[in-house]
Amino acid sequence: MPHTASRYLAEGPRVGIRHFTHEDGAEFTARVRESKDLHRPWLFPPDTPQAYAHYAGRLIEDPTKAGFLVCEKATDALAGFINVNAIVGGAFQSGALGYGAFAHAAGRGLMREALELVVDHAFGPLRLHRLEINVQPGNAASIALARACGFRLEGFSPRMLYVDGAWRDHERWALTVEMRAGG
Repeated sequence: MPHTASRYLAEGPRVGIRHFTHEDGAEFTARVRESKDLHRPWLFPPDTPQAYAHYAGRLIEDPTKAGFLVCEKATDALAGFINVNAIVGGAFQSGALGYGAFAHAAGRGLMREALELVVDHAFGPLRLHRLEINVQPGNAASIALARACGFRLEGFSPRMLYVDGAWRDHERWALTVEMRAGG
């Protein structure tokens, strides 16, 4: 029987991760609109075809970014997304993670499974040494995900990112290759 290659870059028991495509725009933006109450005030992913085209284009074309769609393997439905932004090589070998679950998938452990896959990919094929997650202190779900995946709290950055019309404080969570190997 011939082997059929998976469409996923990596797979867990319930999810697979794959790169963004322009063809994902309709489903992605529909899921974002369904998830507005879950995302606000922390996250503002693209919710129109034009905004998605611009967003996905950057993730597809910019070598300092790597975007991953989280798909439920049973249905191939989009469950969320995880991006590695601000990828820096050289002596730094680092990237900053951003992520969001879609409402129908939230609270089911799918993003934890997917984040583990993305971290493995970042420390493997992307050859990164360090990943950071910057989270607003009130975003309990995002902090719980970072903690569950082995990230450690490294500090507090006042007025770090401009979100929803204001400069917002963030907690800085990090994970290195060595921490992952030891944990």
